[in-house]
Amino acid sequence: MSDAAAGALQVAVLVAALLAAQGPLGAWIARSLSSTRHLALERAVYRVAGVDPDADMRWPVYARSVLVLSAVSVLLLYGLQRVQAALPLALGLPGVPAPTAWNTAVSFVTNTNWQSYSGETAMGHLVQAGGLAVQNFLSAAVGVSVAVALVRGFTRSRTDRLGSFWADLVRTCVRVLLPLSLVAALVLLLGGVVQNLAEPTTVTTLTGGEQTLVGGPVASQEAIKELGTNGGGFYNANSAHPFEGPSAWVSLLQVFLLLLIPFSMPAALGRLVGDRRQGHLLLAVMGGLWLLAVTAVTWAETAGRGLAPQAAGAAMEGKEVRFGEALSALFAASTTATSTGAVNSFHDSYTAAGGGVLLLNMMLGEVTPGGVGSGLYGMLVLAVVAVFLAGLMVGRTPELLGKKIGPRQMVLVALSVLTMPALLLVGAALTAGVPALVGASVQDAGPHGLSEVLYAYASAANNNGSAFAGFGAATTYQDTALGVVMLLGRFVPVVLVLALAGSLARQTAVPAGAGTLSTRSPVFGVLLAVVVVVVAGLTFVPALALAPLAEALS
Repeated sequence: MSDAAAGALQVAVLVAALLAAQGPLGAWIARSLSSTRHLALERAVYRVAGVDPDADMRWPVYARSVLVLSAVSVLLLYGLQRVQAALPLALGLPGVPAPTAWNTAVSFVTNTNWQSYSGETAMGHLVQAGGLAVQNFLSAAVGVSVAVALVRGFTRSRTDRLGSFWADLVRTCVRVLLPLSLVAALVLLLGGVVQNLAEPTTVTTLTGGEQTLVGGPVASQEAIKELGTNGGGFYNANSAHPFEGPSAWVSLLQVFLLLLIPFSMPAALGRLVGDRRQGHLLLAVMGGLWLLAVTAVTWAETAGRGLAPQAAGAAMEGKEVRFGEALSALFAASTTATSTGAVNSFHDSYTAAGGGVLLLNMMLGEVTPGGVGSGLYGMLVLAVVAVFLAGLMVGRTPELLGKKIGPRQMVLVALSVLTMPALLLVGAALTAGVPALVGASVQDAGPHGLSEVLYAYASAANNNGSAFAGFGAATTYQDTALGVVMLLGRFVPVVLVLALAGSLARQTAVPAGAGTLSTRSPVFGVLLAVVVVVVAGLTFVPALALAPLAEALS
């Protein structure tokens, strides 16, 4: 079978599996988060935490709960890293330096999982499993909770209540993430992913040298890393490492896992609003744009110009030969279209065109399909923009899911949409405009060096976590600045989305009339896709022209 045919088969199998799973999983997510019954384990968690799961919160209280949990999580994870040397299972490793500990704590709490360190040489088993993996669950559950709160804003009327954040958080962990992670970890374990608590082992190589092999609780962390669109690798090589990605089918499974919940959230939306066609339309828009990105990256890498790519048959630099070109491109397009950031290849080695598509995936706001929960609420925000534009064209008050979109809603939406571009462009400009920072962090001159800077701040502002690894992030400035960008990129939109949900919930539902734009029609789907692309295109075309486009044309 040719490489092209194998790649097409991989995509076909993946799409079929996602289509089969998204409906049942979406229904289960909707049922779990709309249930009035608390499980015994959930009640025990509420008692220990001292929270009331039946408290129906106003949006400011809901937002404060998110921020308080996240602030406490940052402090605890920071402290755990700093005292690592005194902890069990530390493997003799010292405490993590303060700038790196700050950056890592913020990174994992914001679902970014940006790593300016090498996992196997910096973190012991307890910090990996008891600190980083725990935040993989919590940060993913926060995203789902905020998305469901926004959906309640559309479904509720004449109220200022959005539900209980604590109930949403715990139910997402207990009923959705934990069961899925258990099954995924067992399958990964059967596929050869490492799972132990052993000390590092020194072995003799075939050439007579010595090599230290680090094991650990990898399969369990790998499962939630992908399912929660977290992406932080146990090892520095992430999913390209043979202990994390031992075979091609395991790597394809990881792509399935990282896309599973984001592509199931539209089905959950359809169930929660009582109109499954609304979910089908969002799924079609998300899936169509994702498939275009996969096609573009695959084409760019298989048709890579130059003597080395032509001799190898494709641009194989930085690709793991066990996976090949097509699976590497599929993984890269999927991890940047979600907020995952896991990698099975070296993104910095992609062709200028291929790397440009990966960069654009993040600049779209990671809504195709985006992260767990964050992809859905990001797409709903852009749907508000789409109905507003349609309302301007036909001279009617815009409506979405029975709620009118007025000036207050558009101010909140505009601020949410502009947050990520502002953080990305300002952060990148500060680094690119200061010679000392360029010298400390940027290894490549010219357009590719600018691409590395843009990629780093796009990854941080969108809570993705992948990197063009030629960018040197392990400096005090970059650890601090990227941490600030990650925090603002996560929580400013969260607060604005919850404020939007509160303003919608106070309205009375408006029945659809003869002039109401149908938001479940193919016409609206095309309009929404255009809005997704144009909002990013108008903002980032100058930067893209100076970086990946200039490099591709040179």
